[in-house]
Amino acid sequence: MSERYDVPGRATRLFNGLIRRLAERGVSVQGSTALRVRGRTSGEVRSVVVNLLTVDGRDYLVSPRGNTQWARNVRAAGDVETGPRHRPRRRGVVEVPDDAKPALLRRYLDRWYWQVKGHTGGLTPASSDGQVRAAAGSIPVFELTG
Repeated sequence: MSERYDVPGRATRLFNGLIRRLAERGVSVQGSTALRVRGRTSGEVRSVVVNLLTVDGRDYLVSPRGNTQWARNVRAAGDVETGPRHRPRRRGVVEVPDDAKPALLRRYLDRWYWQVKGHTGGLTPASSDGQVRAAAGSIPVFELTG
C-alpha cells in the first residue's frame, strides 16, 4: 500500500460538497453516492461522496486519490453507511488485495476517468496492464459486504 494522497483543492472540495449534499438527499450524479464512516481518531461520523462501482452484482469503493482520509477511516472502521440519510444502508468492508484490483480499476477508469483524471496514480483508460498493476498498490479498493 502506497501512501500517495492527492489532496483535493478548494474548488474540488466545494464542488464535492455540493454533490455530497445531493447524494445525502438521494440524488445521484453519474453514479455518486453518500458514504458515511466513523473517524478513526475523532470517532465522529464523516461524510463524503464517492462513485460506487458495481461489478457482477458486487459493490466496490475506489479511492482514486490514494490513501485519503476516508479510505483510512474505512480501513479502521471495518464498516460504512451508504446511500441517502433517509434510507441508509450499513455495509461491511473488505479491502481488495492489489493483485485483484486491475480489472476493477479498468472498469472504474472506463466509467469515471473524466471525473478523476490527474488523480489516478498516472493511469488512464489506455494504460497498459503493467501500468495498472504497478499503480494498483496506490489506489485503495474496498468491497462492500452485507
